[in-house]
Amino acid sequence: MTTTTFELARIGLVSISDRASAGVYEDKGLPALRDWLSRALRNPLSFEERLIPDEQAGISATLVELVDAGCNLVLTTGGTGPAPRDVTPEATLAVAEKELPGFGEQMRQIGLRFVPTSILSRQVAVVRGRCLIVNLPGQPKAIQETLEGLKDAQGAQLVPGIFAAVPYCIDLIGGPYLESNDAVCAAFRPKSARRQPAV
Repeated sequence: MTTTTFELARIGLVSISDRASAGVYEDKGLPALRDWLSRALRNPLSFEERLIPDEQAGISATLVELVDAGCNLVLTTGGTGPAPRDVTPEATLAVAEKELPGFGEQMRQIGLRFVPTSILSRQVAVVRGRCLIVNLPGQPKAIQETLEGLKDAQGAQLVPGIFAAVPYCIDLIGGPYLESNDAVCAAFRPKSARRQPAV
């Protein structure tokens, strides 16, 4: 294992909602993402935040803009259901170079622990350049459960959250080495890919 210093992580956060972007109600997606990531990662973080309506072309353009700006991780929230205005997955796939179906499969498995309607969610994860783009649910509680996974009363992991796989994925596509806060969500890497924690 090699020693690492904390690398800057550039992260794009995109909340997709017609009503929140129009000021009808307060957006809760961006604060929830920012708060969770600030607790889950030990790296210095630089956030690029966008609050935009459910417009497929606009969503795709925003994702491309964030990747081009140097983000290695982009998380979206909202717009992944079956309603006519829910076009986040289509917009995400339109800019993808590779799709990673396991993320969507695991997100739905986590959601099904709570509500049977989780099978209606269509979240996807893709790679574009050196960036991982992941669609997340719209509600702050569901965002945390999806990223962090489910734990029992003693803190033992019952269902892994998707974020455990994110740092190694970003390693593989050429991004910065993300150091997780294991008390929130321990990142998994093969032994050969691990570095000594920074001091």
